[in-house]
Amino acid sequence: MPDFTLRLSVPAEPKPAELRENFYWTADGPSSFEGPYGPRLGKLGPVRTENTDFVRLALLVFAADRTTPRSGGGSNWSQRGFRLRVPVGNPEQWLAARAELEHLLNFLTGDAWTLDFYRARPPKEPVAKQLPLVAPKRVVLLSGGADSAVGALLSRSQLAADEGHLLLSHVGAKNLAPIQREVATIAEKLIPGLSQAHLQIGLRRSSKQIDGSSFTNEPSSRSRSLLFLSLGLAAASIDRVPLWIPENGFASLNPPLDPNRRGSLSTRTTHPAFLEGLAHVLAGVGAHGEIHNPFTEMTKGEMFAKAAELVGSDEAAAYLSATHSCGLTGQRAFGVPVTKQCGVCFGCVVRRASFKAAGLQDATAYIDLDTSTRVKGWLTKNSVERSMQGFLRRGVRTRDLATMSLPPSYPTSAAAELCRRACAELENYFT
Repeated sequence: MPDFTLRLSVPAEPKPAELRENFYWTADGPSSFEGPYGPRLGKLGPVRTENTDFVRLALLVFAADRTTPRSGGGSNWSQRGFRLRVPVGNPEQWLAARAELEHLLNFLTGDAWTLDFYRARPPKEPVAKQLPLVAPKRVVLLSGGADSAVGALLSRSQLAADEGHLLLSHVGAKNLAPIQREVATIAEKLIPGLSQAHLQIGLRRSSKQIDGSSFTNEPSSRSRSLLFLSLGLAAASIDRVPLWIPENGFASLNPPLDPNRRGSLSTRTTHPAFLEGLAHVLAGVGAHGEIHNPFTEMTKGEMFAKAAELVGSDEAAAYLSATHSCGLTGQRAFGVPVTKQCGVCFGCVVRRASFKAAGLQDATAYIDLDTSTRVKGWLTKNSVERSMQGFLRRGVRTRDLATMSLPPSYPTSAAAELCRRACAELENYFT
């Protein structure tokens, strides 16, 4: 079982065994991570201590996930076991929440997590006085995807004349950074006259350990969105404002496309049970955990229609076409830019169906629209269209709803109705 500790200082002469078992995060010294942020998050501002602790936990989870390849074969192919030691300000608080945290991480990634916490006081860092926008009404996660783009529009539409919001992006893949900036800029132009700041946070595991040796890589990284969420809450904790994490309700429920899959997506960060459980844990340890998904009861097509209602059909179509929904990255091997979207993965198919459902023109240049054969095999291998059509023929069954792990606050009947509407959008796309 992989065993990792996050260290906030580096020994003078680290031994090879230490390098295999530790990740190092420092503000200005050798580090296993890239980005301008130290372990106190001083550059971000006066972040609540417990939220800084949560970012350390999320960063270590992400680093362990990213560094430990999954094995193939068998019904349990995707599950790994981890032991993590996390540096925090008050270990007793976090140890009291350990069992619930482990359960949430197991639910999120499909792995088995064992957590421990130890007291750590990293060196002081210069602390920014405030966020780029003084006292925002809310913080909105902006990934560069279509759902977060609609979230930015909805948030702007609900601001009073003297209010503003902060759009926060995590720059995990550098190629998405320009897309995030473009989406933020267009949103501000579509609904003008309101204050807005856009903060892109670069914080990721380096490709190499501090001795120059290369890390191993697991491409799925189901936990990356947890790091994104933790950074959003860290920013929101400064002024104690809500964090919006916009995601269509169908994707949040994560229904299985076929009986052998745990879900159609690789993560469950916006699942109602996960968000409720996380908010409960964070409240228990004294962290800021006010999280809201404004689209939990909407399909993606309904979200696209909402965007058109807010800014007009032509404007919404152009805006949404500028976003990035593709979940694949292998196109680079065929000489295709990684920012070009495949058109056949789950994210792309639901995106295309949503444009059609909302009656909007999709100007996205999908790879599968290219009639050449150089990427045909790659597209066929990665396409979910056959699985999705089988899912639509089968329909969402009672036992599927039973496996969605819905919290008591989310009626099964509401989930069934949401899935029915989402499936209708997909069926319309395939006809």
